[in-house]
Amino acid sequence: MVRSRDPRWGDLQWAGCADSRRLVCGIGYTVAMPTTVRPFPYLSTARLRLRAPDMDDAEAFGVLLSLPEVTRYSNIPDSPTMAGRMMRSMAKLHASRKGCAWIIADAASGVLVGAIRFNRVDRRWRVGEVGYECHPNFWGRGLMTEALRAVVQFGHQEFRLNRIEAWTLPDNPASDRVLEKAGFQYEGTLRQKAHFKGEYHDLRIFGRTAADPMNWS
Repeated sequence: MVRSRDPRWGDLQWAGCADSRRLVCGIGYTVAMPTTVRPFPYLSTARLRLRAPDMDDAEAFGVLLSLPEVTRYSNIPDSPTMAGRMMRSMAKLHASRKGCAWIIADAASGVLVGAIRFNRVDRRWRVGEVGYECHPNFWGRGLMTEALRAVVQFGHQEFRLNRIEAWTLPDNPASDRVLEKAGFQYEGTLRQKAHFKGEYHDLRIFGRTAADPMNWS
């Protein structure tokens, strides 16, 4: 067993077993990594399991994306085929080394809560961009914050990202709060930075670095 200490995150340890390595983090999430080529990083928190996307998730993910309140503040096109296309893309993201996507599932029931991704990772600059969706049935319970904290910690420690970025659209304070609770800081608004759904959009930019503390409040 190998143990290391990082003063920002607490004790870490690798525990070996026959078919997997498991990273146990003192601040409350677990990473299970099978010893196959390019193993997928399964994450666990107190209430959630973050697992690899699979085409079997396309139907439930399609229901999620069909809800206007979910996609209103995103650049996801309104298309009946989008769920399948996104699921295929997310399933390949980790193996491509360009990012990583997780399905967020309720730990007790296995029900799909949402999805979270490093949409892109610049390994040279050690920067990643994160995005996420959550089903309205699970809003207001801190679950997306819980998932984001786990992904942020994993990104800094295992992907060795120095900086993690995200953007939100104006008039979406709920997503702003999720980011702030994971230690992101609002860094400014880029006017008409993006064009999707037939119009230009201002993007509110959030960022955090590996040296920034996590907000546990």
